[in-house]
Formats: sequence, structure tokens, C-alpha cells
Amino acid sequence: MFGSSTSTIAAAAVTGLLTVCSQSPLVLAQESSSQDGIVASGTTFSLNGDNVSYNFHVDNSTGDLITDHFGSPVSGALPSPVEPAINGWVGLPGRVRREFPDTGRGDFRIPAIRIRQTAGYEVSDLQYQSYEIVQGKPALPGLPSTFGDAGDVSTLIVHLYDNYSSVAADLVYSVFPKYDAIVRSVNVTNRGEGNVSIEALASFSVDFPDEELEMVSLRGDWAREANRQRRKVEYGVQGFGSTTGYSSHLHNPFLALVHPSTTESQGETWGFSLVYTGSFSVEVEKGSQGLTRALLGLNPNQLSWNLGPGETLTSPECVSVYSKDGIGGMSRSFHRLYRNHLIKSQFATSDRPALLNSWEGVYFDFNQSTIYNLAEEAASLGIHLFVMDDGWFGDEYPRVSDEAGLGDWTPNPERFPNGLSPLVEGVTNLTANDSSNSSSSSNSSTKLRFGIWVEPEMVNPNSTLYHEHPDWALHAGPYPRTERRNQLVLNLALPEVQEYIIDFMTTLLNSADITYIKWDNNRGMHETPSPSNDHAYMLGLYHVFSTLTTRFPDVLWEGCASGGGRFDAGVLHYFPQIWTSDNTDGVDRVTIQFGTSLAYPPSAMGAHLSAVPNHQTGRTVPLTLRAHVAMMGGSFGLELDPSELSEAEKESVSDLLALAERINPIILTGDLYRLRLPEDSKWPAAQFISQGGGDQVVLFVFQLAPNVNHAVPWIRLQGLDAQARYVVDGRANETYSGAALMNRGLQFAFETEYGSRVVLLEKE
Repeated sequence: MFGSSTSTIAAAAVTGLLTVCSQSPLVLAQESSSQDGIVASGTTFSLNGDNVSYNFHVDNSTGDLITDHFGSPVSGALPSPVEPAINGWVGLPGRVRREFPDTGRGDFRIPAIRIRQTAGYEVSDLQYQSYEIVQGKPALPGLPSTFGDAGDVSTLIVHLYDNYSSVAADLVYSVFPKYDAIVRSVNVTNRGEGNVSIEALASFSVDFPDEELEMVSLRGDWAREANRQRRKVEYGVQGFGSTTGYSSHLHNPFLALVHPSTTESQGETWGFSLVYTGSFSVEVEKGSQGLTRALLGLNPNQLSWNLGPGETLTSPECVSVYSKDGIGGMSRSFHRLYRNHLIKSQFATSDRPALLNSWEGVYFDFNQSTIYNLAEEAASLGIHLFVMDDGWFGDEYPRVSDEAGLGDWTPNPERFPNGLSPLVEGVTNLTANDSSNSSSSSNSSTKLRFGIWVEPEMVNPNSTLYHEHPDWALHAGPYPRTERRNQLVLNLALPEVQEYIIDFMTTLLNSADITYIKWDNNRGMHETPSPSNDHAYMLGLYHVFSTLTTRFPDVLWEGCASGGGRFDAGVLHYFPQIWTSDNTDGVDRVTIQFGTSLAYPPSAMGAHLSAVPNHQTGRTVPLTLRAHVAMMGGSFGLELDPSELSEAEKESVSDLLALAERINPIILTGDLYRLRLPEDSKWPAAQFISQGGGDQVVLFVFQLAPNVNHAVPWIRLQGLDAQARYVVDGRANETYSGAALMNRGLQFAFETEYGSRVVLLEKE
């Protein structure tokens, strides 16, 4: 049926592909075929979006895949490159743009795949065999991935085979034309009789021509996540990644490549986002010939994945987006794609009630009456969701500090003598004080909802679980088990650990009317039994996520890992929002949230108004600025004890909650424009434009440093209808054309060191 490709379809990892293939017509390898953004002519392939083309072909003499073009749309025949001269040590494979580079045969650059054969050598010769085109997009077995129907996406599967080792590789490309997105993953199957080991595997690899490029990434640490870094791509290898077992605060699994002249609003940008929550690697190499190679995938230092005969390893997928409209254009494409085709939750773009989280209000110091009183105070302000954070569980080892209790997920009998049900029933019978006339879905009920904090992947040595199952914690033979925050990591590579978590979470959610879960993770992995355990852990974690979110689809799930330690596209597939940072300082949060928005939609960000002096930085900034910054996240809330607010502050908070609820639908679904960056200006600004014609605009403007005896800047808006007229903050005497707002802008003065404005504009 498929010519020579039949024997190379990966048996295990392509089960999903075969299911789709059996239901959808296939286009066989022939002279010319096309379908929804994919054109195949003989052995030449083109993946086309509305504003992008990705082209490659087969070198008929070597069977290698050669990249031709990745950028603005092209059609028809492409000019042939100059035949490279072969001088010196670098062979022909090291002088061309290779689509899936393996090792050996004259290419000394970093490979996309490295396979250790039974005999010990790592040479590969993966050659083209055939292809197929599939309507829609198959799911990845056991991994999070983007999704879409035939009208949204189409998929090209290119089959490669190494005749010497009997290893097959299927490159799976999916194109979302509307979003200018090319998605790739790889299935590697051992079709030989002996074992092989996959030592390195990149989900996406691409070679760029000889031109000056810069790389944009996100770096940081706990409480200062997602700081933007931009640097020149130099000759040699440069990159970043995570070895923490998780995507981490230190580096985010995101990369952008840009020209030196590219800005937020102009110039070419290539963005790459890895849909994965574990340790990862991003490598960029400018080779001796001037070509730039970029690879994103599993961290090779934590892989060494054994493949027995007939077994398959599937890489996580990487989403690539091209934009000719600068870094901001790239971000908006990621945001739209992820809202519509990555986040599977019913809450992806709706129903995000304003919440109060108990953590910074009471920490571990509470009981049942304390929590109920806190919920009463929250309801009086207009809060719609109350979340009880850490400290509610543990019997033999009560969780009254971070030294005990993790793993024992039963209510603390001293704090909750009758379990959680009476408390939850009392809280959910409270009526929120609606100070807003908003018709958003979060106000469809005035009764409070109840949420709760959990940290299921962790265990304290002081717990019943650990005493009964010490072998469940990650460890490396006799080596000491390093504790962080007095806790260890459960090994989710073990099926019994996965089932334990699924069972206790199911019991918890069935025990009371709990409709929100904050899933935390407060340390990285240290000692592990083997390099491959890291990826096996991730597969186990995704099994747990998939099972629970499918079993409880009406629960709003929030991811957290000491803040933004796992703010990645893998988590977003299951959870529609992630706690962006434990740092709730309003000034720091501008940088953190602007940086996070490079790849991830603001709808996915949890952001709270907290007390001052701030518990992380000690800084005091105005209430309105703290609230306005938090409103830029899709999940707005409070992180304080309302009883400590003055009456004037309570009134202000109620008004700010009403504003947050009014603009929240635009934050959840609108397009973000970063107008001025916090690293470039003390007046950072951002703008959201509503979907469906852009009739509503929300502008955020901040002043983050004193401005003495100096002019203030004009803030030029973007993306408006130049011919339309917009009313500013409902004042009819302040109505301006879109052209005036974009080409001249608006100006704001602040009387204090820290100032902020939220401006609402409506199209007439």
C-alpha cells in the first residue's frame, strides 16, 4: 500500500498514526500530491502556512533530507544553492542544511540523533524511504501535544531507515496554516535483533543559511523567572537547558532566532517551544561554514534510552512559529495556537473566577474556623473562589510546617475533626459580594467555589507513606538522599506510585465539592537510579495528569512548581493555567510576566495582588499598581489576609476586582502587544485587543522609577483599525482615530515613583 514504507512504520509509537490513517485518506508517494498546507512533489516537500513556507527535499545520491527554505511564503521551483566546494576536513554533509542530522560521514556539527549500537559505535545512516500525508494530527502516545481536526492541521510523515543497523525513524511534521506553525516530533524504532541505546534525540532540528542571527531565551531562578536574554549567535556551540528533572526556573524550553534588526514589531522571527516538562536541551551552533543549526529536545545527559527489538521511542514535539512581524508577532501566533490547539481544558479561554489563596495570608497557622473566617472576608470583597493552601493534611505526621506530612493526604484531624466536607460545604454556601455588573461566566453564580493545594509528587521522610514505602522515593543505590525543603521526590516512573497518586486524588475530589486544584512541586530531582528514569518519570506524570483531568473535567487545575519552575507547554496541555512566580512583587512581576508571554498566553498566567511590604522583596508599591499588574494574567486573585486591610483598601480592592472581571474575557482571548519592554524603559506598557473585530482594547501603562523634571513618553498603540474611531475610557470628548492612537499615541503622567493606569478603549 505504501511502497517501501510499510516495513518502517514504528509499531509502538505509531499506533495513533495507524488509527488516524485507517480513518483518513492517505496520499501515497507519487509525482505530486497536496493537502491543506502540505505539497509533495516526488521527493520535494513544502509545508505552507498563511505567512510561512518550510521546504526540504531528498538528496537522491545520499538519501539525506536537505532543508531548502524556512521563512516567508515561496512557491514553485526554488533557485538551487551553489554546490559547496569540498576542501579540508569537513565533508559534504557538514556543508549543507540537513533536516535530521545523524552522526558520522563528515558532519562534525551537533547531531539531532545519536544512537549507540550494540557493538558500541554511534554512526548512523538514516536514509529516506517514503512518506505519507494524514488529515488532521495524530496524538503522541503518552505525551502532551497540539491537536486539531482536518480543517485545522495536516500531517506529513517522512520515513527514514538505516539499512546497516535496522533502525527506523519517522519524522512527523504537522502544519497549522492559520498560525504559521510547523510542529515536529520523531519516532525511533529498533527493527534489528539486538538492543540499541538512544543517547540524544532532538524533536526539532533546523539549519539556517549563512547570515547573522541572534538568539532570544528566558533565564532566571526561583522568584525571578523568565528574564529575557538576547545574544549574538557566535561560531561554535552555545545553548542552555535543564538538568533538574523538570523544565525549571533556570531556563525555559523556548528559543527564538532573530536578525539583529528585529524588534517587537518588525523583522523576521523564528520561535521554538518544546512541549515537554522534563529536563531538556537547546543547542545552537554556528558551524565552520557559517550555517546556523538549532536543536531542541530531550537532554542527552539524562536519556540513554534502551530500545529492544520492536520498541519505539517517541520524542516530545516541538512547535515552531515564523513571524515577519517581529517578536510580538511570533508571540501572538503561539498564544492563539496554544489557546485553541494545545490546552485541552474546557477553561482554556473562559470561566476564571477571581480567587483568594490562603498562603501568604496565614501560611501554616490556621484551623477550620480560621479558614472559614478568611473565606468570609474574601466573599465580602467580591471573591468567587477560595483556595486553601498548604497545611491541611497529615495524621500521624501533621503538616504544621514543611518538615512533615507530604504523602499523607488525609485531613489533619486536629484542624478538621470531621474531615473537609463540613468546611467545604460552609464555604460554598457563602455568597460573594458582587460589585460588578459584568455578565462574564465567572459571575454566573454568586456562591463561592472551593479549591485546595496539593503536592502529590513529593514526600517528607517524616510521613507514614515514606516509612511504609521508602523505595518509592527517587534514589541512586546506597548514595544519600538529598533533601530540599525537607522533602524527597516520589519516583513516578513506578506504576504503583502513579496509581497511589491517582487513587488519593480521586478520593479527595470525591470527598467534597472541590472545583479547583493547585498542583505544586517544590524541588528538583537529585539522585536518580538511571539517566533514562527522568523521561520515564515524565511519562508517568503525564499518565497521572491525563487520567485525573479526564476523570474530573469540571475541575479547574492550576500547575505550580515553586512558582514558574514548570511553566511549559507540556503542563499547559493538561492544566489551563500555571502559577507564574512565587514572587508577587508588582514591579518584578512586570518583567516576569512580559518574559513569560514570549511563548505562553497571558490566559495561562496566575497572578495575584499581595500584601506589602512584599513577602519576597520587602518592597512597598501602591495597591493599584499591584492589582493592575496581576490583571494582565488570566487568573487574577488575592494573596493576603483581607482582615488586615483598612476599610478604604477594602473598598479599593472591591473596585479593582470589578475591573479585573470586566477585562478578564479580553485577557483570556485577546491579542497581546508588548508596547514598551521593562528592560528598555521605566514606562513599560502592554495592550490587549479583543477577538472578533477588535472592538475593545485594554491598555496597561506603568511607571517603575521616579521621573523628576523630565518629559514623559507617548505610548503608541498597535494593531488598531486605522480608519476606525476609539472612545477612551468612555469619554466622548476623547475619541480618536486608530491612526492617531498608533502614530501619535497617548501620554500619561504619574505623581509618584510607582504608578499605573488601565485604559479601556472601545471602537465606535
